Amino acid sequence: MPYIGVRGVEHYYEWIPDSSPSGNKPVLVFLHGWAGSARYWRSTAAALGDRFDCLLYDMRGFGRSRLPKSVSLDYELETYADDLAVFLDEMGIDRVSLNAHSMGASIATLFLNRYPERIDRAILTCSGIFEYNEKEFTTFHKFGKLVVQFRPKWLASIPLMDRIFMARFLKREIPSTERRAFLADFLMADYEAALGTIYTSVSQKAAETMPGEFSQVRVPTLLVSGEFDQIIPAKMGQAAVEKNESKIIQYAMLPNTAHFPMLEDAPNYLKIVREFLEV
Repeated sequence: MPYIGVRGVEHYYEWIPDSSPSGNKPVLVFLHGWAGSARYWRSTAAALGDRFDCLLYDMRGFGRSRLPKSVSLDYELETYADDLAVFLDEMGIDRVSLNAHSMGASIATLFLNRYPERIDRAILTCSGIFEYNEKEFTTFHKFGKLVVQFRPKWLASIPLMDRIFMARFLKREIPSTERRAFLADFLMADYEAALGTIYTSVSQKAAETMPGEFSQVRVPTLLVSGEFDQIIPAKMGQAAVEKNESKIIQYAMLPNTAHFPMLEDAPNYLKIVREFLEV
């Protein structure tokens, strides 16, 4: 499996549709969400491979990008945005388009404003802004810590556990192979990275700074929400788009989908994405 060193951490990556870039197509980079990995983007990347060299990678501490025993980097979203810049440098890539999901979309938004010269277009799938509520956030962090602490590997062997695990994230059915992969990624995520990004992605700082980040975006961007998303409700995505001062962020909501519209309704998701990317 291919790996490349980024700030002291070996990052897993893969090219789709081929094992190496053709050099004749623009590059489209995919960012996954919390406790996930690049593999849930594979079907989307394969569908777009006729037009793009699709580059998928596992972010630091997730999937196959395992952390060494000691790492000096923090888990701030800005730090992950800088990881992406270094990753592209190490890959020898100057300019890309992005498709990022959930927590990855927050990281992508930060990247857009810090490295706009490196981006052609961006798709933010299931992203938005939220208001800070100390009581709710404290409760969420306590619950999140328990969830991250209790992740015995035998959970994956319990019948229907993948369906139970994914129930809150979905409105429509997705293949069982995808559900099992999500559960496996969750169980293998590094403890410090999983917990650290819970605290940074759902925080007072994020609630206060992300509206300003969305307002500053100057790169052509498409934000896609799932109508029944319980994790990042569609109204949060609409609020983010409305904050944008230059009105360069387009908005689309996929009916009858939740937090994974790219898997729940792939044909319509791909139609919207293709129209945006091929302008």
